Amino acid sequence: MTGFGKGEAALRNKKITVEIRSLNSKQLDLALRLPAVYRQSEYEIRNLVTRLLQRGKVDVFVSVESQVVETSAHINREVFAAYAGQLREAARAAGLTTDTPEWDAAATRTLMRLPDVVATEAETISDEEHAALLAATEAAAAQLDAFRTQEGATLIADLLRRVDLIEQYKNEVEPYEKARTETIKARILENLSKLAVEVDRNRLEQEMIFYLEKLDITEEKVRLTNHCRYFREVAAQEEGVGRKLGFIAQEMGREINTMGSKANETNIQILVVKMKDELEKIKEQVLNIL
Repeated sequence: MTGFGKGEAALRNKKITVEIRSLNSKQLDLALRLPAVYRQSEYEIRNLVTRLLQRGKVDVFVSVESQVVETSAHINREVFAAYAGQLREAARAAGLTTDTPEWDAAATRTLMRLPDVVATEAETISDEEHAALLAATEAAAAQLDAFRTQEGATLIADLLRRVDLIEQYKNEVEPYEKARTETIKARILENLSKLAVEVDRNRLEQEMIFYLEKLDITEEKVRLTNHCRYFREVAAQEEGVGRKLGFIAQEMGREINTMGSKANETNIQILVVKMKDELEKIKEQVLNIL
């Protein structure tokens, strides 16, 4: 399901912001973007988001704003001084002049490139900052989950309305069923009269009953009613109803398709098309529900 959530955490000199966006997906597809210093917390962030969101194409963005200038690199003064002394001695031994500003500038550039002059410390975060990062992530996930819950309630209401329409169309079929039976009987008798042959009336009645039973859609209507009732019951549950509703919608589709194949009557087929239209919309929307 689609949604957006944002969480923030403030420390003494830093502000951590976590934004989470999600799109519809059958499985959880999690992408995480965060500063390098927070890589050590990536595993816990992934576990937290997976536990809270469960499904969807989820993008997590972590950013940090610092109010002071920070760097993990520093100059090793002792090494710098040792290199400088050696360089100056070597230059004097070679007869070079080392007491000019140009020499100092060139020597400084050279020294800064030598090994171990500039050292970079491995960046780590404190337990306080780690806890603040997870708290911001949890707040963002909770906000997104609340957004999706609200959207889910709206979707469920729309689905139930469409189920009601399907049952309404199903009930409208009944008047046409009786008229259809009489029409089929009249058509068979009319065609037989054109043949001008002797007909066994008892056998004819048996065959007509057998034929009309094949076209009877009572069982399909009963099963469709049961599926609609079960759909409402499952929709009233709180968690994990999306896939189950999808399965029920498939079963509803089988009964509606069978009704259409047995219809043999224009008005019934029109109602079947209307039911199929509502069912397709249900199937599309069910994909958006966890």
